[in-house]
Amino acid sequence: MATILVVDDELGIRALLSEILSDEGHTIELAENATQARAVRERMRPDLVLLDIWMPDVDGVTLLKEWGSAGVLTMPVIMMSGHGTIDTAVEATKFGAIAFLEKPITLQKLLRAVEQALVKTAPPRPAPAAVGMVSYARPEMSPMQAAPTSLAGNSHMPGNALASEQSFELDRPLREARDAFEKSYFEFHLAKENGSMTRVAEKTGLERTHLYRKLKQLGVDLSRNKRGSGG
Repeated sequence: MATILVVDDELGIRALLSEILSDEGHTIELAENATQARAVRERMRPDLVLLDIWMPDVDGVTLLKEWGSAGVLTMPVIMMSGHGTIDTAVEATKFGAIAFLEKPITLQKLLRAVEQALVKTAPPRPAPAAVGMVSYARPEMSPMQAAPTSLAGNSHMPGNALASEQSFELDRPLREARDAFEKSYFEFHLAKENGSMTRVAEKTGLERTHLYRKLKQLGVDLSRNKRGSGG
């Protein structure tokens, strides 16, 4: 996952973007003006910057130009604005921005823009051993749990047995492949913890509210893993 710097003078926007992107597994740095954004940029190199155009001290386009002139525009920048025009978007692109998001920003547009920006700047990865497929090893389990699974990503086997190895198709859009992995990951932990949301939250490092939202988003069937006594 990536380190993303969110620069916006509105507290609500910073909090919302931080929550959404943290839920996706990213590390978030926040700045409410250009001064704070410069400080974060000097302290570290973020993988991506979400930069508001209209800010009280220095506007986003001016800061973008400044970074470009100083030779420190080494990360992709996505501009954001609730009052932007086509001319503003074109100007920002001319000075190095790779995308423009109009407020109010929808969840779908935000995640798509972030994913595309990170894919464009990601270093090439070594090819997997098997063409079009990747596998990962599950934690050690009992022989009854170590039944093979199909390549479709379904970890539910007869008798609720868990798979010792899971394969995923790589020849698909990144988000679909990631969703398939995450769904199998959470299903595994839910089955392992007998449906206890508290223990799954502890194991995965997510708050319970975030965990519930993530499971719903991925289409995980919670009733299948619920214990008789509740969890």
